[in-house]
Amino acid sequence: MGELRAYAALASAQIRSAATYRSSFLVELFGNMGATVFDVLTVLVLFRATPAVGGFSLWEAILIVGLSSAGFALADFAVGNVDRLKTFVRAGTMDSVLVRPLRALPQLLLMDLPVRKVLRVALGFTVLGVALAANDIDWTPPRVLLVVLAPVTAAVFFGSIFVISASLAFWWVDSGEIGSAFTYGGRDFTSYPITVYGPWFRNLFAYTLGFAFVAYQPALALLGRPDPLGLPAWAGFLSPLVALGAVVVAAAVWRAGIRHYRSTGS
Repeated sequence: MGELRAYAALASAQIRSAATYRSSFLVELFGNMGATVFDVLTVLVLFRATPAVGGFSLWEAILIVGLSSAGFALADFAVGNVDRLKTFVRAGTMDSVLVRPLRALPQLLLMDLPVRKVLRVALGFTVLGVALAANDIDWTPPRVLLVVLAPVTAAVFFGSIFVISASLAFWWVDSGEIGSAFTYGGRDFTSYPITVYGPWFRNLFAYTLGFAFVAYQPALALLGRPDPLGLPAWAGFLSPLVALGAVVVAAAVWRAGIRHYRSTGS
């Protein structure tokens, strides 16, 4: 209980700090919606030139965008601040984190709670809700469960990618661009039907690394569409297992990084 109270105090302090400069806070609050807005606008622009992209209609593609955006925004809100780990390692701030009687990862996440990103989360789920209403979905109990779980498992998957990419800083402090290729690049990759990508690229990112199970496969299951690439219908329900596998890998990489750390410059 004492540990929980300490985390709550850290979160409360960050919220009060963010609200101190109200004008700046409001600008950042609305500015952070931009990424989701541009994801949707990009899809709309594509469909002005063609009635289908990768074999998918506009609203089917918006469903994929909604699942991806909702999951990524939730992950970015909850764990995105772990990206700052490289700064903490370089400046030696990580030393002060490790000497406290609290777990290191929750401290890092709460040291700069991104309250300004909350509207981005709301917008992501709004896009998802509009897409669900616009598509003709045959609502069965498994699909109701899937639509509840899919954004959460997408957030868990993206959150694991955030932790894995940030943990590279324990070995290579200037690893930020590589990490961004898998976090923000992964968001862009999952915002489109994976049928638009070439075979080798698709096989590597979609199935070897699991990004197909963030939005594409759950969207197929919700729509009741067969997979053009040949996977069975139940593949859309595998996203929780894929997310769990990502969590296991992220936990192992994080623990290895913590054991490797020997103070600033290591």
